[in-house]
Amino acid sequence: MIGLDTSVVVRYLVGSPTGQAKRAAALIDGSQQLGVPLVVLVETAHVLRTQYGIPRSDVVTTLVDLISRENIEILGLPKAEAHEAFVRARALPGSPIPDAFIAATARWAGALPLYTFDEDLHRHGVPVAIPEATPPARPSGDIDEVRL
Repeated sequence: MIGLDTSVVVRYLVGSPTGQAKRAAALIDGSQQLGVPLVVLVETAHVLRTQYGIPRSDVVTTLVDLISRENIEILGLPKAEAHEAFVRARALPGSPIPDAFIAATARWAGALPLYTFDEDLHRHGVPVAIPEATPPARPSGDIDEVRL
């Protein structure tokens, strides 16, 4: 198996620049088993929506077709879970594709409830919880840090 980056997937789907698109097509349309990291699917959806102006429903249909190929394996999530995440995202308003994959990954891994400050995340069919206002006690001597 070989892996694919977002740049290869996007060139394949949009067909440009022509030279790169042909090389991407030779890989994706070939018989080699291809591993597509989960984040590549999310990033590809974002690029198609924001850089190419493709409607979300068309993005979802295109990416579902891509992941349905026999030579494509999603790295980090089973195909059925990814397909369900795309279907949920298509039906929701806003830009829910990243949230759909966050929820699908947590559900698949059994990491539930999913703690979040996003009150709408439950739309993706997972139990959610809001972190408590009082943080857990920290051992003495720890210094508060700002994490960026």
